[in-house]
Amino acid sequence: MVATSWNQLDTAAADGMTAETIKIKGHNGDEINAYYVRPTGNGPFPGIVLVHHLPGWDEIYREFARRFAQHGYATICPNLYTRFGYGSPDDAAAKARGAGGVPDETVIGDLKAARDFVASQPYSSGKMGIIGTCSGGRHAYLTAASTGAFDALVNCWGGASVQQPDQLTPQRPVSPHTLTKDLNCPVLGLFGNDDQNPDPKQVDTLEEELKKNGKQYEFHRYDGAGHAFWYHDRPAYRQEQAMDSWGKTFEFFAKNLG
Repeated sequence: MVATSWNQLDTAAADGMTAETIKIKGHNGDEINAYYVRPTGNGPFPGIVLVHHLPGWDEIYREFARRFAQHGYATICPNLYTRFGYGSPDDAAAKARGAGGVPDETVIGDLKAARDFVASQPYSSGKMGIIGTCSGGRHAYLTAASTGAFDALVNCWGGASVQQPDQLTPQRPVSPHTLTKDLNCPVLGLFGNDDQNPDPKQVDTLEEELKKNGKQYEFHRYDGAGHAFWYHDRPAYRQEQAMDSWGKTFEFFAKNLG
């Protein structure tokens, strides 16, 4: 790993952002809430759909959204657990787990709606990326492959990106890796070699599908890191690996979104 300069901002720059919770029409026209952050100014700004993890629509995802906006991206993070009610992220996540997870169909609909909301704004460049961590990495991959609506995809240690037939459920009826042939955008994958879901063999399987189907991709696998190594609020955080992979994320989005 090499030192990155992604966090070395120009001290002479004038910048700002607007951050708020909004309502959008999600899957089937259902009203869902979303955290939306955009840089100040007229743009045009590329956009990012940020997909939260299984622990829920929580504080750290607001931090991530503001970080992307700081770097020039209009960023939306929809609450995929809206239909389980309001309250603490932990409570909503527990309800989602109890129901066997959010149905893939609903997730795809909500994320596509979030993408369309940002892309429709007058300051949008029309270029849209999608990124998620943990279950959000799986959902990002699934949605990009199912919709063809994104210009760049980042899968951060997406658990269950590779599933065996006996692991499929009514909520998750397909393994995302089997949809790789339908991807129409470049892919960045970030993984910890100590992770168990996805473990290195699952990452190998995902990479083999990308190779087999001739997709444009780059994978980075980090020694000394397991699951959730971006989460500075948890013991899983790994500073060196997180800094390096954030740098690669910004490089990837700059290259593919402008």
